[in-house]
Amino acid sequence: MSGKGTQDPSKPTGRGGADQRRASALSGAPADRPEKIRNIALVGRSGAGKTMLAEALLAATGAITRMGTVVDGTTVSDSDPSEIHQQRSVALSVLPLAVDDVKVNLLDTPGYADFVGDLRAGLRAADAALFVVSAVDGVDAATTALWAECERIGMPRAVVISRIDHPRAGYEAVLAACQDAFGPSVLPLYLPIRAAGTIIGLLGLLSQTVSDYNADSPHPAQRPANESELADAESPRATLIEGIIAESEDETLMDRYLGGEEIAQGTLIADLEIAVARGSFYPVLAASAETGVGMTELLEVLTGAFPSPVERTLPSVTDLDGRPAGPLACDPAGPLVGEVVRTTIDSFLGRVCLVRVFSGTLREDSIVHIGGHGLADRGHQDHDTDERVTHLQSPLGSTLRPVPFCVAGDICALTRVGSAETGDTVSTRETPLLVEAWEMPEPLMPVAVQGAAHGDEDALAKNLGKVAAVDPTLRVERNSETHQLILWCMGEAHAEVVLDRLRGQGVKLQTVDVVTPLRETFATPAAVRGRYVKQSGGHGQFAICDIEVQPLQRGAGFEFVDKVVGGVVPRQYIESVEKGVMAQMQKGVSAGFPVVDIRVTLVGGKAHSVDSSDAAFQAAGALALREAASAAQIQLLEPVSAVTISVPDGYVGAVMNDLSTRRGHMTGTISVGDERSEVSAEIPDAELLRYAIELRALTAGSGWFRRSYLRHEPVPSNLAHASVTA
Repeated sequence: MSGKGTQDPSKPTGRGGADQRRASALSGAPADRPEKIRNIALVGRSGAGKTMLAEALLAATGAITRMGTVVDGTTVSDSDPSEIHQQRSVALSVLPLAVDDVKVNLLDTPGYADFVGDLRAGLRAADAALFVVSAVDGVDAATTALWAECERIGMPRAVVISRIDHPRAGYEAVLAACQDAFGPSVLPLYLPIRAAGTIIGLLGLLSQTVSDYNADSPHPAQRPANESELADAESPRATLIEGIIAESEDETLMDRYLGGEEIAQGTLIADLEIAVARGSFYPVLAASAETGVGMTELLEVLTGAFPSPVERTLPSVTDLDGRPAGPLACDPAGPLVGEVVRTTIDSFLGRVCLVRVFSGTLREDSIVHIGGHGLADRGHQDHDTDERVTHLQSPLGSTLRPVPFCVAGDICALTRVGSAETGDTVSTRETPLLVEAWEMPEPLMPVAVQGAAHGDEDALAKNLGKVAAVDPTLRVERNSETHQLILWCMGEAHAEVVLDRLRGQGVKLQTVDVVTPLRETFATPAAVRGRYVKQSGGHGQFAICDIEVQPLQRGAGFEFVDKVVGGVVPRQYIESVEKGVMAQMQKGVSAGFPVVDIRVTLVGGKAHSVDSSDAAFQAAGALALREAASAAQIQLLEPVSAVTISVPDGYVGAVMNDLSTRRGHMTGTISVGDERSEVSAEIPDAELLRYAIELRALTAGSGWFRRSYLRHEPVPSNLAHASVTA
């Protein structure tokens, strides 16, 4: 940290002692104490430089011998074919590295909104978040919203301003933007030092020493700051010290400082580390993955200031019946409780599950209980099974290295497990438990798919089940009205990844337009006769029924009324007429959509003592409804959803204007705090097919919405013809 620039150069730091740490990192040696573990999620917008920052940290600590690049698809964390193709992270990746005797599990999370499920998984597995903000692109609304989300769950945070060596970098402006967006407790620990327009090092505001990265050395050279540098640092140094003292548990410290006393550097660092660990102070660092500037300082903060797992509150747990099971403690000797935070399927290893162990010790060749809450609507059923841990691994991106155990606070991978899915709890067979589920984002963009040929349907169904089992943000639906297979995705990029994975498994498929499940109803009454008479030798068919059809209010459903007088339709055939009418209602009478909200009254008819039958009167009932449709005016109904849109206050006007173009009906707007508002509206489903993408574009990625079916309403006459022909 700021004061650690004066430590003994012979002691290995972030960039020194690489050979020693390479042996530890590459062997996958497990941590034996949770106090020596740090689980840190790298979060930030797509393109901020998270993956390359992780790559630089791995190289700086000897976990890898050479840095890869995102463009070449050679980074440790981006190994998925979709990541290489899209040149951005689409899945959570665990990257452990060793700094002295501390194991740091970096969790590289996707920055693109479509993959928020893996972002949430990374936050679940982490004990702190490192916000990566590009010195080129700055802070966007989505990053600000993510900061607020971390604040709500009490997660310790720090900020690293990346890409500071870029020609268009604006460190000072981005720092000011971070403070404006995240609050006044966001303060820098270092200032970049420039020479001939190039950043060559960092000035520690507390130590008042410069880490000079300009030398060809395995670690930066330390030197005292010169007079000019000290002058530049005077104001930010005073602000930093005051910020640290304000968070100190020593109430006398501020009075002593204001009285002119020079507070010891060790005291300030100790208070700083305590404030960061408890999540009340947020240090800002500067770094360049390309040149290595800031790696040593960043590693010092990761290991010295961020909390270990024993300092964090663990999720609540229940038994299988939902009864509270008492608070967990991050104790390797405690009861085993872990959670699957990500699941993949490997062609050779089968199902691979990343597990964050909260309590106890997970050991190879042990029998564990795997239980899941289930997300039935997304293809994840509740399950309750026992399995043997045959292969326990330490992950480094896609590379897996065998380990004998995994203690509380650490992260490992289980391979060749049969039933585990994301969100499942791993516990002891004797005392099975369930960890409180985390909030899973709702997929809201539909994509209709079908096999390229009829013979491809079975392969599509089989492999789609595998893809859905490992992706809790994907929902698979077979629409009962349109009979389309719908993949509900988070957005276009998510849909592309899902389709790529299916095609990678040999599935031949194609996407088609999503059909909105319309309905039909009678706008005017009609009275008709259904005559089904056939005589072609032998036993014939004879059935005549007279019906009246009347429209009902929206949502009233279907009524069948018997007003037959004199037995002209025998009692045993009245139900047959009703069955025929209902069968035709399901098929539709005009555009092929189900008919709803009508009353059909059977008022008369004729029967034959020999040729009448149940089948004949069913056919007559169906024919009568079709005849009534020809005589009446048929109206198409479209589904309408109640939609709640959450956006920053600055985007409310744009969202409301956009809703007016979607035939939306505003029902209210309320402020929900944190400078956000919720806009409520009723919107036709046909206008929501791509709203997940369009709202994101409209609000710079900071808006989201939820929806629920409300009712069916008449399709406007100018759109009804287009709906039928589509």
